[in-house]
Formats: sequence, structure tokens, C-alpha cells
Amino acid sequence: MNSALETRLRVEEFLIREAALLDDWRLEEWGQLFTEDCRYLVPNLTGDPYESPARTLYMIADDSHHLAERIKRLGKTTAHSEHPRSKTLRLVSNVRILGEENSHLKVGSGFTTYRSSQGRTDTYFGKHEYILVPAGDTWLIEEKRTILKMEALRPHGRLSIIV
Repeated sequence: MNSALETRLRVEEFLIREAALLDDWRLEEWGQLFTEDCRYLVPNLTGDPYESPARTLYMIADDSHHLAERIKRLGKTTAHSEHPRSKTLRLVSNVRILGEENSHLKVGSGFTTYRSSQGRTDTYFGKHEYILVPAGDTWLIEEKRTILKMEALRPHGRLSIIV
């Protein structure tokens, strides 16, 4: 197997594992997939998804501290929007290696997340863009940008789950 194909398959396995950790509500383990200087970004539905969070509104613009706090908050029974917890299924598709610089991989993938809670099912879809750094025989996420490809979050749509 050639090196590029092997790398893509290993990255795909990493992304599928990330999705499974989220679906299984193993949020602390999911948080360990990120570097100490990570960024997790979900731009708003309109405007340039690459504009700096310092210059425009983002739905989520977490650094490692804020991501850790989000994980703690979602694990508590006082997180009313996720108590009882949503049932989710995340599908990862179209995994591509977009570039490599200084051993960092830029990776893109499509996603669909189904969320069922309180008798209602919502569908979120879009693309993820990652910057992955090597960590032994796997990677850590230095940056994850989730770009939703939806016109709206439905009436009362919630992003309490991490898409």
C-alpha cells in the first residue's frame, strides 16, 4: 500500500474514533484528542467561515480551557439541554488530506450528525477541517473547524451537543 493511501486510511480511522467517542458520550476521552493549545471553532451560518473569531461572531470559539469547561458542563445533570442525554449518530465521509506542513496534516471531511432528544430528531451536516499533529502512531487535534452547511438551525435548534 502506498504511503499517501495508508496515511489517509489512518486519518479516517482517527476521525471515525473521534465520532464514536462523541456518540458514546465519552467526552473526557474525546477531550484528550486535542493539544494543549487547541482551537475548536464553529462559525456562524452566514459570512466567511474563515474570518477570525476576534472579528466576527462564532457559535463556538473554544481554546483548550473553554473546551475542557464545555466537557465538564455537558457531563453534569444541570446541563438541562442534555439531560437526559441526546442520542446521536455521527457519519464521517469524504476524508481528504488537504496538505502537510512541518509534519502537521490539514484534513477535511464531510459529516452528518443525527441528534434525537425528547421525541425530536435534528440533522446537522457540513464539513470538518482539522489540523492534526503527530503523537506517536496517531494524531492530536490542534484545530478543528466545523462548518455547518445549513441555512438555519431549525426552530429551537440546539448546539449543546458538540457537532
